[in-house]
Amino acid sequence: MSIRLLLADVDGTLVTQEKVLTNEARAAARSLAEAGIMLAITSGRPPRGMEMLIEPLALSAPVAGFNGGVLVTPALDVIECHGLGERVARQALDIIEASGLDAWLYTKDEWLIRDAAAPHVAREAWTVKFDARVVGSFGNHDLASAVKIVGVGDDFAKVAACERAAAKALGDQASAARSQPYYLDVTSAKANKGEVVRTLSRLLDVPADQIATIGDSPNDTLMFAAGGLSIAMGNAADEVKAKADEVTASNEDEGFAKAVKRFILPRAGSRESG
Repeated sequence: MSIRLLLADVDGTLVTQEKVLTNEARAAARSLAEAGIMLAITSGRPPRGMEMLIEPLALSAPVAGFNGGVLVTPALDVIECHGLGERVARQALDIIEASGLDAWLYTKDEWLIRDAAAPHVAREAWTVKFDARVVGSFGNHDLASAVKIVGVGDDFAKVAACERAAAKALGDQASAARSQPYYLDVTSAKANKGEVVRTLSRLLDVPADQIATIGDSPNDTLMFAAGGLSIAMGNAADEVKAKADEVTASNEDEGFAKAVKRFILPRAGSRESG
């Protein structure tokens, strides 16, 4: 089956550990365009936290922020937005706090935190290129507007246990999956990377089996299952690699660019040839 669209995760995949988009990655994006293959990106980041990638990658496809919680055009105009709802947001927050994790709350426009000195806040602000707003507590209005709630902690086992607890308690009301070992993302049930594949298939009129996916995190396995060819990064955990069709090099060794050259470009094809 030919490939007409490549959907790429961002952190741990498209950029290095220092959040750098390499020249080789940019060149790979150009080679995709020259071969007639669209490139789309998805991440737990807010859409504005991916703005710095849009021009260098010459993106024309929708950008899926918050793991699909908000889809925007390359001009950052909202196409679709899937919030958690106040009740589910409150339940998720309670589970995160009971697990001993810090909590962040994102609306489609803002990032809210309760402690500016908490772990990963400074790094996240540097990554997404905008600052959080510090609040004393998350009020009902904040929870009603929540698109994503994040549990944050450096005890990876505790974060994994919180993921299991949230998934069990929330069921089909929400998606709860780790985007990094230290981040648990809770989003709408319609906001997961599997749904991103299905939404892009609908919006761009590309069959799901002609959408290749590449990523490194547990939440990327949802898009692996929903699309066609799936590629895990070399830096991914074994549990992620086991669910992919192929494995490339790490994000510190041009894994994205190497995957494009080895696995994607040989499968380039037009709508008619698919």
